[in-house]
Amino acid sequence: MTENEPTPEEIMAEASFTIREPPKVLVPVEVLEGESLSVPLVEFLAPTEVVLLGYHVLPEQTPTEQASMQFEDRAHAAIDEIAAAFREAGREVETRVAFTHDRDATVDRVASETDATAVLLPNPVGAVEDVIVPVRGAVDVDRLADLVATLLAGREGSVTLWGIDTGGEFDADAAVTRARETLADRGLATDRVRTEFTESDTPVRAVVDRSAEFDVIVMGEGGPGVLTSLFGGDAERIAEGAVAPVLVVRD
Repeated sequence: MTENEPTPEEIMAEASFTIREPPKVLVPVEVLEGESLSVPLVEFLAPTEVVLLGYHVLPEQTPTEQASMQFEDRAHAAIDEIAAAFREAGREVETRVAFTHDRDATVDRVASETDATAVLLPNPVGAVEDVIVPVRGAVDVDRLADLVATLLAGREGSVTLWGIDTGGEFDADAAVTRARETLADRGLATDRVRTEFTESDTPVRAVVDRSAEFDVIVMGEGGPGVLTSLFGGDAERIAEGAVAPVLVVRD
């Protein structure tokens, strides 16, 4: 953090909206594989409450107790190094380490235990200024608005609410309108919020194709049970194909 940059506490104090508690973001990191977070992404997430989950996926035949004895110190050291970057940005974070045979179930469990607003699927990113929110299905608008308004409070940047009509019963126009109004209620200036609409039979491909235009993607789970299969569902397909980090807002 530079000398003149506001701290996360100052950002929250100066924001024109009131949230009872800052939204919480779960950040799963495959620490023993060298996965980490860029400094701009750390600074972007710093106004939220962050839970860092350092995980390592084990072969089926390896007991978790054995892996814990063998790798726990390395995993803690790696996750503490990432946590130090958040502390430099002025934010304390909660850290956890897990050795697991089922990455999806572990992320889902920790997200539920911590009542995380969103789960991050990391990708490299430079300065964060433009956020896109693809609205392609049911989304918890209140949680999404709390997260986006908190992340953008006290910093430059804009958000694009992108309604994707897939031809079903989902009303993309109404969903985007409600999201825009809720962001305004949270204090985000209307001139920082853009709206767009697209018809597409392949919304995942549409998001991936436009991902290079934006710095961060914020999207809803899209329906019950999506987070449980997060790493095999739309969110990871977008994260794998996109060049931007993806924040998945939980219902």
